[in-house]
Amino acid sequence: MFDLVIKNGTVIDGSGAKRTDMDIAIMGGKIAAVEKLPGKFQTKQIIDVKGKIVCPGFVDILDHSDSFWTLFTIPRLDSKVMQGVTTIIGGNCGSSLAPVLGSDSVCSLRKWVNMDNISVNWTRTKEFLQELKKRDIGLNFGTLVGHETLRRGLMGDDVRKIKESEVKSIGKMLGDALNEGAFGMSTGLVFSHSKMASTGEIKYLTGILKSADACYASHIRGEAEELLPSVNETIQVGRETGVSIEISHFKSIGKKYWPDMERAVQMIDLANEEGVNINFDIYPYDTTGSVLYILLPDWVPEGGRKRMIERLKDQELRGKIVKEMKGMNRDYNNIIVSICPNMREVVGRKIGDIAESQSIEPEEAIIELLISAGGHVIVFDKGVLGEKNIEKEMQNKYCIISSADAAYNIEYVRSGELVHPRCFGTFARVLGKYVRQKGLLGLEEAIYKMTSLPAQKMGITKRGLLKKDYFADIVIFDEQKINDCSSFENPYQYSTGVEYVVINGKLVVDKGVHTGELAGAVLSK
Repeated sequence: MFDLVIKNGTVIDGSGAKRTDMDIAIMGGKIAAVEKLPGKFQTKQIIDVKGKIVCPGFVDILDHSDSFWTLFTIPRLDSKVMQGVTTIIGGNCGSSLAPVLGSDSVCSLRKWVNMDNISVNWTRTKEFLQELKKRDIGLNFGTLVGHETLRRGLMGDDVRKIKESEVKSIGKMLGDALNEGAFGMSTGLVFSHSKMASTGEIKYLTGILKSADACYASHIRGEAEELLPSVNETIQVGRETGVSIEISHFKSIGKKYWPDMERAVQMIDLANEEGVNINFDIYPYDTTGSVLYILLPDWVPEGGRKRMIERLKDQELRGKIVKEMKGMNRDYNNIIVSICPNMREVVGRKIGDIAESQSIEPEEAIIELLISAGGHVIVFDKGVLGEKNIEKEMQNKYCIISSADAAYNIEYVRSGELVHPRCFGTFARVLGKYVRQKGLLGLEEAIYKMTSLPAQKMGITKRGLLKKDYFADIVIFDEQKINDCSSFENPYQYSTGVEYVVINGKLVVDKGVHTGELAGAVLSK
C-alpha cells in the first residue's frame, strides 16, 4: 500500500526533459513509482492534481537561514517552503555555524545577525549536524564550511599575511569538516578577513575539496571594477585544481560595470569548454542586500568590528575615511536601510534622506549609523544590477537559481526589519515573470536550474529529480498562477500558485496552506 499518490499531474521531472502526464506514488518517504498507475491500487491518501505541474522540490544552494539564525528561530522556514523550496544549503559566503574554534569563529556571523545573546553547544561540524537532528526543521538542510570561519577560528581578529603552517592547519580543519558531512567550502573574499587570503591559499584549500569530491562556492573578490579579474582568478583556481566551482550570487554592480558581465559570462563559457567545472547562481532582482560597512574603504573594517568602530570614532581618521568614500561615487539615494537593530527609526529610509535630515554629508551619516548600531546595519542598494544582465545570465546553460538569503515568515514583520523580497519570492518570480510573462526560459529548463542542476552541483544525492527510489521532495503548482508577491516596501507576503509541497514523503503544504509539518532532514555529503 502506498502512503500517498499524486494523480493526473503534468510531471516535469527536473532533468530538463519535456513534461509528461504521469502519476507519482510515494511510500516510506521515497518515490515508489513515476508512471500511469492502473485503475486499481491501494493508498492511504490520494491527491488529484489534474492540470497542475508536478516537479521536484526546489534546491536553494545559497541560503542564509543559518547566518541570520532563522534556522533556529523560525524552524518552519515558511517563506521558502511556500514557494516550493524543499532543500537549502547553508554555510555560504565564507561564514558557517561550524566548526566553532572559540568566539572568533562565530564572529564571522556578526555582519548578518546580532550574536550577543546567541551561544552554541557544538564545536565540530558533526556536533552541529547532530544538534540539528535533535530539532524539527522545516526543510532539508546541508552546510558548507565557511573559509572565514576557519580563518578567524585560527587567527582571531589578526589581519595579516597567513603563515604556511596556518594554511595547513586550516586545511586539516577543512578536511575534518568534509569527513563529518560538509558539502564543500565557501569563501567571502570581499569581506575584511578573507580579503587577505592569497590565490595560493585558496588553491591549497580547493585541492583538499577536489580530493573529497566537494564543491567550492565563492563570493568572489569583486563585483564592480574587480569583476573580470575576480572571475579570472576563480577560473584559474578551477583550472589548476580541478575543483567543482560555484560562483555565488553572480552579478555586476553599478551601471558603469554592467557591460563587463557579457565578457565575464563568455569567460565562464570558454572555461567550461576547456574542461573547468564552473557554474554560477543568480537571484532575479536588480537590487542587492548587503552589510553597510562594505561601503567603507577596505582598510577600515580590517581587524574586526571593534577595530572598525574605533577607527570610525577617531576624528583624525574620519576625514580620510570620508574623502576616500567620496571618491567611490556612490548614489546614496538608492541605498536604503533594511536592518538596524539599535535605530529602528531609520529602517526603510534612504541614506541620502537620513543625511539631509541631520544636515550632514551621506558619508558622515553612514559612519554615524555604523557607530550607533555597533557595525550591524544591512542595506538595499536599489537598481544597482542591470535587468538585461539578469536575463542574459538566467538563460546561460551554467546558471543556477538561488535566493542568496534567509527564510522568514509573515509574522516577522513585527521585528520592524525589512528583508529582501528574494526571501519570499525568488523561485516563484522566475516561474511567473521570466518563464510565463517574458518567455525567456521554458518551464522545463527553469525547473532544471532549480532542482537537479543545483543538487548535482552540491553532490546532494537522491534529490532534485522525480525518479523511483529518490526522496519524495515534490512541489505542485499552477503554472498560470504562480507569482511572487513580496516587495521592498512590504516583503512579508507569501508567493501564490504553489498548492502542495511534499518533503520526505510528508505533506507540508496542502491546498496552499502550511500543515505545520516539520519534515526536513539534516543532510550530509
